[in-house]
Amino acid sequence: MTEIVLATLNARWTHASLGLRFLHANLGALRERARIEEATVATPLDEVIARLLRGGPRVLGLGVYIWNVERTTELVRRLRTEAPALKIVVGGPEVSHELDAQEIVRLADHVVTGPGELAFATLARQLLDGPRPLQKVVHGGEPEPESLALPYALYTEADLAHRHLYVEASRGCPFKCEFCLSALDRTAWPFELPRLLEALASLHARGARRFRFVDRTFNLKVDTGRAILAFFLERLEAAPDDPVFAHFELVPDRLPDGLKDLIVRFPPGALQFEIGIQTWNPEVQARISRRQDDARAEENLRWLRTHTQAHLHVDLIAGLPGEDLASFGAGFDRLAALRPHEIQVGLLKRLRGAPIARHTVPFGLRFAERAPYEVLETAALPAAEVARIARFARYWDLYGNSGRFVRTLPVLLGDAPFARFMAFSDWLWARLGATHRISAEAQAEALHDWLVGIDGGDPDTVLEGLAQDYEASGARGRPAFLAHGLPGGRRAAASRQDRHATAGASALSDAASPSVP
Repeated sequence: MTEIVLATLNARWTHASLGLRFLHANLGALRERARIEEATVATPLDEVIARLLRGGPRVLGLGVYIWNVERTTELVRRLRTEAPALKIVVGGPEVSHELDAQEIVRLADHVVTGPGELAFATLARQLLDGPRPLQKVVHGGEPEPESLALPYALYTEADLAHRHLYVEASRGCPFKCEFCLSALDRTAWPFELPRLLEALASLHARGARRFRFVDRTFNLKVDTGRAILAFFLERLEAAPDDPVFAHFELVPDRLPDGLKDLIVRFPPGALQFEIGIQTWNPEVQARISRRQDDARAEENLRWLRTHTQAHLHVDLIAGLPGEDLASFGAGFDRLAALRPHEIQVGLLKRLRGAPIARHTVPFGLRFAERAPYEVLETAALPAAEVARIARFARYWDLYGNSGRFVRTLPVLLGDAPFARFMAFSDWLWARLGATHRISAEAQAEALHDWLVGIDGGDPDTVLEGLAQDYEASGARGRPAFLAHGLPGGRRAAASRQDRHATAGASALSDAASPSVP
């Protein structure tokens, strides 16, 4: 009989919740009395509720995150009426801080703050078998990784075949960047390497081929990083026709030779690195307690782009305290000159509990009250400029990060990527009045009209590049500028990584860099 349901609303179905599986794996004797239920934020609540209440469970544990807090609050509100006897326990980053202001905390029977594996197991035993817990809020503490059972055997065959598998080699972060909840961690704790490698081997033997590591600082402990990279490399070299994909977050200014020696051996499509630059402005870095050797970070990014086949996804944050549009734009240009495959432009978010809140008054930060709590304006960045950057970010994802315009984008960016793309973004907003649901056909037509009609580009050169881009993207439809048809003989690339790789260079590769400071 299932008495405990562990559930969350994922952002997408392809994301399998690592947190739920950690909770389940650490229930001890209660494991057989529990099950996992996953839905998405788009799943109708009637369906979610029917699945949760199937079999009449007594305890419901809900994972609450920035992307699902509003939908989960609505879910709990309904469950209070439709299943009043059900004991509801909420946990996760979104309900670990600033509890008094949250409706979902008021509605729930219990809240587990911080890492919840051991605390939830104890609470569940009390709720099912007594004695009844006296406290509503239970603090999870910081369990040592060796005290936790690993959850990877709980990934199902369907998970392995169709979903992203999340893996954790270490927990926590030694850095104190104030926009991040990891600033509250004391340090980083590694999981025991032999146990982890054994679990990875089991997953691979079962057919897992796509691994996403959630560690904030994968490359901080070189020996561990080498062992994990070697694990994947051995399997790739033993079976070159059986590809494996691994995603890691890297600290940008730490890339020793011991890791480089292995990274260079990976084939295209096998490695993706997410690298947080966030800001190049040293005053802003100091203000938010971010320690970063910019020269070393620049050197490492250039080396990765020049000497490896890894797909590089690099983050910048707009709206940090004291950073204005000119500073952010200079940082974008500096990063663009290094030619990462993707530049992820994000707005600063005020995560509950993150120390960035201390700058709210001194630097005029104003945030949205609803999740994801993005910055609306700062003293250095008026609301109108924040809105421009938000549109810039969305359009950049369509035109820059997607890999659909690898031949044409360098023409658009020229020698001043930020200024030229911002001008295009402003024009595109005036033309379309939308940032979403823009067809590939409309994207291509807009870029053609801008480059030829506004920017004064050579029509034949623009047409040739756009025709190649459009066909390679695999998009359907026929833009007006291609009324006479597409040149034949080319094969569309399926994913954005494939499109970048097929082009042989980043979309930024031909953009000059005189404007970079």
